[in-house]
Amino acid sequence: MKENVVKSKSFDFAIRIVNLYKFLKEKKEFVLSKQLLRSGTSVGAMMREAEHAESKADFIHKIAIAQKECNETLYWLELLYKTEYLSKKQFSSINYDAIELMKLITSIIKKAKKNH
Repeated sequence: MKENVVKSKSFDFAIRIVNLYKFLKEKKEFVLSKQLLRSGTSVGAMMREAEHAESKADFIHKIAIAQKECNETLYWLELLYKTEYLSKKQFSSINYDAIELMKLITSIIKKAKKNH
């Protein structure tokens, strides 16, 4: 069976988000990190839900939610960086992964809408 790249990348991203959440808790940051945890792990959860969509429209809808969650995650990451909870190196690494995930998800949505 062919590997689902977006599924595995979104799961790996969720793991990074959970680890970042743990790191931020150690720095006594609880509010922003909780928002990041919710949106960052939701991306992969919605990708999993989309695997078992009831229709093409439902598939597109679930992937679009993953896209929105990824965009929200980008916001929290930038905010954490600009408020100096994340170093430039920490931010750049995980932000790069989030942007790559966003590009993949956007591509899937465009292709699915075109074929719908």
